[in-house]
Amino acid sequence: MNLRFVEAFYWAVTLKSVTRAAEKLFVTQSALSSRIAALETELGVLLLDRRDKQFRLTIAGNRFHRHAEKLLHLQREIRAELGSAGERHVSLRLGVIESVLHSWLVEWVQSLRREQPALQLDLTVETTPVLMDQMRRGTLDLIVAALPVQGDGVDTRALAPMPMCFVGRQQALPKAVPPAGSPAGTQGARKRRPKAVPLTLAALASEHELLTFQRGSQPHVALLEACRLSGVESPRVHNISSISAMVELAEQGFGVATLPQAAVERLAVHRPLAVLPVDVLLQPLPVHLSWREDPASPIVGRSVRALLGFR
Repeated sequence: MNLRFVEAFYWAVTLKSVTRAAEKLFVTQSALSSRIAALETELGVLLLDRRDKQFRLTIAGNRFHRHAEKLLHLQREIRAELGSAGERHVSLRLGVIESVLHSWLVEWVQSLRREQPALQLDLTVETTPVLMDQMRRGTLDLIVAALPVQGDGVDTRALAPMPMCFVGRQQALPKAVPPAGSPAGTQGARKRRPKAVPLTLAALASEHELLTFQRGSQPHVALLEACRLSGVESPRVHNISSISAMVELAEQGFGVATLPQAAVERLAVHRPLAVLPVDVLLQPLPVHLSWREDPASPIVGRSVRALLGFR
């Protein structure tokens, strides 16, 4: 029995779509359909009900799906036990939001690479809605986003949320506080500079444009709620999906951005950014890990365990 045919059937069932399974396995839809048809010929039964456009399994297909998962697990165990000393390259299709990219992603990937020398990374940096859609479609194995993915075969785990802060151009903002990890912040701590007096959100919003993430995102909703509670009517809020673009605008004095503190600490090392002391505590950005196990490869499970240990 050709295990590539078994794998094609397994992912078509798992993703409930021949098209999505073909995308995941990097083959054409016709090639994947041919593999399933060849498997049906070998078994002498129909596995898929093709009477209409809806994806349905036959009774035999339901029974064989359990066997398919066992076969792929067995294949993985045999490779692990009897494979050659030099491990084959394994690919992890990882998707993250930009907040993670600019904070702790690099350190985690470096630690994962030390544990998995054969790792090949396919990295996608996108907004949470795009990552969630790609996870459901099966084009990503593991994502770190602001919302969990709900779906058959998808596991999810909440990670530590990311504290948020107001950030602007350092020279243009009186009494701004350089991030703790930046050189200016370290030098300032040694000189025991006086503690900055917090600004009110109302005063900040009256003097500066406010920059935050895309409309409807958690940071955007949290900022509008903070303005409402502070009595700020009709604040000038700009929605920007890219941290890089937001930082560029803030650096040029276009406005004050709401960004994850951890990202600011990294970016401020080489850019004139500073955290503003404001009397409003922004809600932290939630972070969720979602993944789908691959019975034919251990890389997803290993990566999840490494990430949970890292965070």
